[in-house]
Amino acid sequence: MTPVHFSFSSAFILGLMGLAFHRTHLLSALLCLEGMMLSLFIALALWTLQFEATAFSTAPMLLLAFSACEASAGLALLVATARTHGTDRLQNLNLLQC
Repeated sequence: MTPVHFSFSSAFILGLMGLAFHRTHLLSALLCLEGMMLSLFIALALWTLQFEATAFSTAPMLLLAFSACEASAGLALLVATARTHGTDRLQNLNLLQC
């Protein structure tokens, strides 16, 4: 495994571990998701450049578009939960209450 592949794999694993173990605030969970998507985007872009695959050159842009949609939906949920519950702490959110 090259150092470049190791760095992007470790960035993805760190984002995944942050999402799994440090779930105190909704904003920190969204930042971990964005870090994971950024490492996937850079790894996919470098993969298409390395193999000079012109057929897959649109895949990083498609991933980036989905990442932007995911970020906007996450921020909308963050604003909605902050307005309704007064905080973004995940322990205070109860889905059974209205």
